Amino acid sequence: MNAQTERLLIAGPAGALECAIDRPTLAEGQVLRGTALICHPNPTQGGTLDNKVVQTLARAFVQLGYKALRFNFRGIGRSEGGWDEGRGEIDDALAVAAALREPGLPLTLAGFSFGGYVASQAARRLPEGEGAERLALIGPATSRFDTAPVPADTLVVHGEVDDVVPLASVLDWARPQALPVVVVPGVGHFFHGQLPLLKNIVLRHWHPA
Repeated sequence: MNAQTERLLIAGPAGALECAIDRPTLAEGQVLRGTALICHPNPTQGGTLDNKVVQTLARAFVQLGYKALRFNFRGIGRSEGGWDEGRGEIDDALAVAAALREPGLPLTLAGFSFGGYVASQAARRLPEGEGAERLALIGPATSRFDTAPVPADTLVVHGEVDDVVPLASVLDWARPQALPVVVVPGVGHFFHGQLPLLKNIVLRHWHPA
């Protein structure tokens, strides 16, 4: 994402996992708020940790005072293994969280598209007492993967004219949960030309420090 981005490999369930870490610059007296783990879109359709929406989320969380973690699912980039239809990819997210979250500080889970599905399912499987502080799901792939129900304070953002995951699918998923969805008018799945707006939505909707 920038020259300060730290890239490293950690041990994952199917081999090494490639990770990228971005840290905030803390003013005197300011403390790290926690760790934000961000999951990328479908690896079978070109999704990687360098996806522009994923990078935008990382920038937002760094600005909010979190350490931002991105990683490549198995079989992508330097990550070992192969596509597991979403099952093993949840295990990958949990492995990265276990290895790289800041001990004793909150963990936030975020994801774009397929990554939103992974984040929703990973949240349900975090160890007792180590659950997620909050979730942020951008364009979650509710029409393609079994996206789990999420807590009431989850931030869900979706484009009005998303041609990959129809808005109606997200509303059908959200309705039984009475879960609000932030709909961005005239925007498609990848938020082309509207990434600054997406970043500002995350900044505005997040809990103040």
